[in-house]
Amino acid sequence: MQDQKPCEGQEIICVNVDKVYDWIVKEKSFELTPSGAIPFPAVTTATSLTGAAVTCDVAPAAVSPIVILHREDRTFCVDGKNVCLQQLTIQKNFDVTVIVTLPNGTTFSSAPISVSRCESATLCAPEGTDVTITYTDLDCFVCTTGGLTAGDGSITFTALTISVDTCQSIQSTFPVTVELLADYCEPRADIVAGCSPPRRPQPCSVVFPDAGGGNCCN
Repeated sequence: MQDQKPCEGQEIICVNVDKVYDWIVKEKSFELTPSGAIPFPAVTTATSLTGAAVTCDVAPAAVSPIVILHREDRTFCVDGKNVCLQQLTIQKNFDVTVIVTLPNGTTFSSAPISVSRCESATLCAPEGTDVTITYTDLDCFVCTTGGLTAGDGSITFTALTISVDTCQSIQSTFPVTVELLADYCEPRADIVAGCSPPRRPQPCSVVFPDAGGGNCCN
């Protein structure tokens, strides 16, 4: 019998992973209508906003992008069986930035506007599990702006409406240690860069006959 090296063959190993208790995908859209002066640090009262285009950008909040406000056990009938699931009330937090582009190409970005929206979701997410949201698509667009008035470090919109569209993957997870029968990985062979062999030009037998034949136009 051939002896195996220490890193060859299969071995039972334990690894730490996140067990996915439940997983759903949902679409959700909402509108916001910021009122009053919105901070634009680079704008002054002398800034002309005539003909300006208004767009927006949205991202999950840097701090506490989601908060589980409430988790309630409820019984549901699934495939003829009563199962206990959790009704979650989730607060999602976003940072929305308004971007104003002048006709000459100059752009002004607002300070991030904090936006929170709540929704409910039914998952197998018992107490102690973590709930995470991954946005597979997160976008916004400006519906209306109304008039724009430049202030000292701000812009006031008379009728600003922003729509936010989300496609979200919601998972409930819990860290576990699992046992696996696995093969150890081996490194691949390194690719060594070497010198190319010398090249010979094609002979031009029409001008100077050569036993090898060939044509410089081939």
